Amino acid sequence: MAEINPNRSIDPNTGYCSETKTYYSLRPNVPLPPPSEPLSITQYALYLLRSSTTTTSATTFLVDATTGESLSYGEFLRQVHSLARSLKTRYSLSKNDVAYILSLASLHVPVLYFSLLSLGVVISPANPLSSTSEVSHQIQLSKPSIAFATSHTSYKLPSNLRTILMDSPEFISLLNQNEDVADFANSNMTVYQSDPAAILYSSGTTGKVKGVLLSHLNVIAIIAGYYHVTEETDPNEGPPPHPVSFFTLPMFHVFGFFMLVRAASKGETLVFMERFDFKKMLKAVENYRVTYMPVSPPLIVAFINSKLTDKYDLSSLQLLGCGGAPLGKEVTLKFKEKFPNVEIRQGYGLTETGGAGSRVIGPDEAERHGSVGRLAELMEAKIVDPATGEALPPGQKGELWLRGPTIMKGYVGDDKATSETVHLEGWLKTGDLCYFDSNGFLFIVDRLKELIKYKAYQVPPVELEHLLHSNPEIADAAVIPYPDEEAGQIPMAFVVRKPGSSITEAEIMDFIAKQVAPYKKIRRVAFINSIPKSTAGKILRRELVTHAISGNLSKL
Repeated sequence: MAEINPNRSIDPNTGYCSETKTYYSLRPNVPLPPPSEPLSITQYALYLLRSSTTTTSATTFLVDATTGESLSYGEFLRQVHSLARSLKTRYSLSKNDVAYILSLASLHVPVLYFSLLSLGVVISPANPLSSTSEVSHQIQLSKPSIAFATSHTSYKLPSNLRTILMDSPEFISLLNQNEDVADFANSNMTVYQSDPAAILYSSGTTGKVKGVLLSHLNVIAIIAGYYHVTEETDPNEGPPPHPVSFFTLPMFHVFGFFMLVRAASKGETLVFMERFDFKKMLKAVENYRVTYMPVSPPLIVAFINSKLTDKYDLSSLQLLGCGGAPLGKEVTLKFKEKFPNVEIRQGYGLTETGGAGSRVIGPDEAERHGSVGRLAELMEAKIVDPATGEALPPGQKGELWLRGPTIMKGYVGDDKATSETVHLEGWLKTGDLCYFDSNGFLFIVDRLKELIKYKAYQVPPVELEHLLHSNPEIADAAVIPYPDEEAGQIPMAFVVRKPGSSITEAEIMDFIAKQVAPYKKIRRVAFINSIPKSTAGKILRRELVTHAISGNLSKL
């Protein structure tokens, strides 16, 4: 990140500098370790953990609400150390090896992440609901030397890939070798902050999933921001309760990944479920006195609409951190009406930014409904006119560009996509149409990209269109986002049948469902005579969206 020149005139309200046409973060400066210092994500998180005055080895770190099993910080550290030693000595895992991970959430997943990262092994966690063909594509991208799966997911992996089952006696034994935790640092390899740490999967606009390569520094910078930039507490209110977060987020998702590392670095308790269930989540909030939940907008809608919330004691809940998709002002106000003592704080980030971008801090900022907060610490931004390339001042809409130490190293195996997304000067083009207001708050207007946001998942329309085109009864097709209160958006297909075909909506939905993960399913179909396209052959999606929402399909 470029240093801010003290001679520049930076607006203290917006962070905007008219000289450089750049927005600078208004957050306090965050101390980062010297970039050349060898340091892994694991080492940094555990260094911060040791600084905690309230967390002890007996403090509960992880709770599996499905089974009731838990791990204290002492047990977690012992297992991380044991597994790291075992993987290094028995399996010859070494720095820059890639480990593909295909598992539902469990107590073993965080232990595995921290162990592998301490060795300099690149973790590559994927959605366990991915289809076999999706897994195959991800493996082609990440080129793993080993996989960690379960007896329920391993069938999706190629037979020639060395695989360890995380629900096997063999794996359990690796967690319980009796070495001394104090020897932890000495048993691991020298890992540099610039070394690759994770390959996370993100949908690009060209349809196929891309592997986003994040370094140890990328994640260390995010954790440093969350650790050092916090709101001031009222000294008259006494000590706050021990933070207990409930994870609705998948641990393979960028949001879930860095929030897991953040919880560990701050000595918090983290409760999760193997599979999400709304009623069981409410019960867990009551049982474990959950104070905080990172969520996506559909879950906030569920809180508003469900009568089940009245049957549980949710009084411990103080804060929901909302990300993954935009949250409307109306939904926020409805939630506050039902839960006046629970604050919603929005944030914005991409897999390509390590999950960082902007966030809301404190109750005053939370009142800016519809905003995703102020520019995150350590970040710089530009708002760029997509047509002219001109950088724009506050109040004007353009594509958001971001720069800072959390920006990805690139897309693995795809230099072309990397160069199209990351500018030579380090600016990441987000593809989102945004503006900053006169107080430095960021607002997301629309996506220049054409991704559909189903719950917090990204669904690329082009991928579904390619599959539809492979059906012999379909002449042409287009996929658009259709508004849905629960999911945010659902994939809707416009289909042109081939002459003589009588293929039905149900047959099309079933055809796609057999080939993709559940969140990518097409959930609505309309039949039309032709797909509207520009002279260059690009699908006019916005035209389709307008007609779909108005219900006026006869003009197409």
